Amino acid sequence: MASRLTTFGKLTITFLIVGALFGIYKFLQSQGYLNPKDTQQSQVIEKVDLPDAPKNAASTVSPANMPGSSPARLSTPEVRWLLWAWNAHMGLMFANGGGETTEGSIMAAKKVNLKLSRQDDVSQMQANLVKFAEEYKNNPASARGGAQFVSVMGDGAAAFLAGVNPQLEKLGKDYRAQVIYTCGRSLGEDKFMGPPAWKQNPQTARGGVCTAVLRDGDWNIVIKWCADNGIPVNSDETTYDADAMNFIAADTYIDASEKYINGYSEERDEVKNGKRTGKKVKVNVTAVTTWTPGDVMVAQRKGGLVSIVSTREYRSQMPCVVIGIKKWMEDNRTTVENMIEGIAAGGDQVKSYSPCLKKAAEISAGVYKEESPEYWEKYYTGVVETDKKGLSVELGGSRVNNLADNLEMFGLTPGSTNIFKIVYTTFGDIVKKLYPDLVPSYPAADDITNLSFLKNVAAKAGSNISSADQATFNADDNIRQTVSKKSWSIEFETGKSSFTPAASRELERLFNDLVIAGNLKVEVHGHTDNVGDFQANMQLSERRAFAIKQWLEQKSASNFPEGRISVRAFGSTNPVASNDAPDGRAKNRRVEIIMGN
Repeated sequence: MASRLTTFGKLTITFLIVGALFGIYKFLQSQGYLNPKDTQQSQVIEKVDLPDAPKNAASTVSPANMPGSSPARLSTPEVRWLLWAWNAHMGLMFANGGGETTEGSIMAAKKVNLKLSRQDDVSQMQANLVKFAEEYKNNPASARGGAQFVSVMGDGAAAFLAGVNPQLEKLGKDYRAQVIYTCGRSLGEDKFMGPPAWKQNPQTARGGVCTAVLRDGDWNIVIKWCADNGIPVNSDETTYDADAMNFIAADTYIDASEKYINGYSEERDEVKNGKRTGKKVKVNVTAVTTWTPGDVMVAQRKGGLVSIVSTREYRSQMPCVVIGIKKWMEDNRTTVENMIEGIAAGGDQVKSYSPCLKKAAEISAGVYKEESPEYWEKYYTGVVETDKKGLSVELGGSRVNNLADNLEMFGLTPGSTNIFKIVYTTFGDIVKKLYPDLVPSYPAADDITNLSFLKNVAAKAGSNISSADQATFNADDNIRQTVSKKSWSIEFETGKSSFTPAASRELERLFNDLVIAGNLKVEVHGHTDNVGDFQANMQLSERRAFAIKQWLEQKSASNFPEGRISVRAFGSTNPVASNDAPDGRAKNRRVEIIMGN
């Protein structure tokens, strides 16, 4: 009797067909049979609004015993988890003791039988979630294929879930994938690397060619930086726009680094203002976005690039989110909550005790099957090294999360903001805008977030929760290196420092845009037109800048602690347009936001 293809099999066949069709398309294009006159015009992403994730803080917890090396003898069902080689998993690694739960580990004590496997291919992560869900629906007792969990970059979660949830929901709405926790976050490890001139003057990056895993978290760093600096983004991988940032697709973050190291180039159609000029140009990789060990490879094997911007500055952008199958999680609530408790406890240990970090690095090297324990420990902390061409470059940098960090991340502490929801929605909107054919829509954040497990764990812990990381600033420190400078059209009552009702939406966007850069100082510059008394305008611009500072600090003291925001008043002294016409005067009545180190 003929057997029916499983969804996993269907996905595999679909991937092969799509690959073959893409190959035919590229051949026809190379032969000149496909040459449309117009293409999508490069776009400026006006503002990227994200919240802050604070700095690492010392945790006050009792030391745990080191996990053993032999597999734990557990009678509970196996839980399978696919993950990238990412230092944000250090707390999870320590808690589990190895690729499989070991004797004496935190997970073993909680009866969680967890198997961790490295998987760098996003499509395989998606296919394994579908495979497990399909088997679980058919026969829960014998579902031994695929994986119940994966962990990915939070800013890439919308694109990830847009790809997999339509397949899962064919099994039923209860089988969708949902985010339940964050293991940690990137804090410099994921970065946009480019020529030093780009860091000094971002506008020199126009016409640059960056290799990246498109629509991935690292790609988002470049998009965010371009948005901060008003640089258009060319989302057409077949053309070259000299006024925009251009991209060459990479299969993996390692492939992105290899393309730069090996001097990859290709021929493309030149475009201006969304129109093909009829000229062919050779484009060479001039920048790369990647994470450790990709950044280390670039520095050690070729050099010549520095960290233009990274998750050290955009520190809220990239939480390491845990994604599981809703139906299985609801059916195995105790196991899921015990697993969250274990990851949180492991995070506290890695935060607090260097021997625990060393042990987690040793486990990581074994699970990832790459490099040495010393390597992973070194680049967890983050370092500055000299590259092959003598440039100083920042490499590595991630942090683990504990329970308190997660309560802050998901807005579950008084006065906090749902950081994940803002990150998820912001980058989901960007992908949908730049790639409407590939990602016409994505699931709503509330549909793919299940905080019931985290809430139960927090309720059980009660007051026995260690501190979340907090950001601190010195009010006397000045900005030495500007990361971005943008004007905002925030409306005030005529001649006053009070906001108009129309200002609320722009203030919210400003809030989200600023809080992503939790490691950066903020300057609020007030400007007016030249109508009226000079000194009165100076005072008005100062009052308006202070009004914005006060609004931000009252909205979120944790994201805008004392010393982070400073105010400068310029009155009518720095016009950006002529004051002789109404339009020019309107442009001069502005607030400029400067972010920098």
